[in-house]
Amino acid sequence: MFIAHKLKKGNICEYLLYMWQIEDLIRAFKLDIDAINMQIIAPYPATDAERKSLYEWYESLIEMMRHENIQQNGHLQLNNNILSELNEFHTLMLKSGNEAGYNAKFYHIVPLITQLRNQQLNSPISDIEICFNFQYAIMLLRMKKTEITPETLQAQSEISKFMVLLNKYFQLHKTGEFSFDED
Repeated sequence: MFIAHKLKKGNICEYLLYMWQIEDLIRAFKLDIDAINMQIIAPYPATDAERKSLYEWYESLIEMMRHENIQQNGHLQLNNNILSELNEFHTLMLKSGNEAGYNAKFYHIVPLITQLRNQQLNSPISDIEICFNFQYAIMLLRMKKTEITPETLQAQSEISKFMVLLNKYFQLHKTGEFSFDED
């Protein structure tokens, strides 16, 4: 929760990947708040009040996952909303042409996105979601200590650079420091 709040303010892309990881963590504990409390919350270096907040946060996420019927897979609607918001922002960025570097970086990774889309049998998801799915898959492979090919690592690096720009302009837009031309 504490990490999530910090990331949401500073890096929306890392926040979303972190929240996906939390969803999977909750699933690994079979949505059992007592097990999460014993293994994650209780040993967490925090005050009793902070642990209580953390407990309530996990409890609310579990409740939402049950309510939204995503106990086995899928993402919370609040996370899907962020993904949609990022996708809409991305579309506006491309249409506006305000930042040539952003557009150039995106068009540089389009072949990678196309390749990833083809591997998913042309799944009808957005380019932004494909980027997030790929980054999350790489993160899971690293956690499992699975060998990753140099080509895949290069693709991950290029997609990461694009996502850094997406986050940068999204955060600037949220704070009012960046806006789209009204032409």
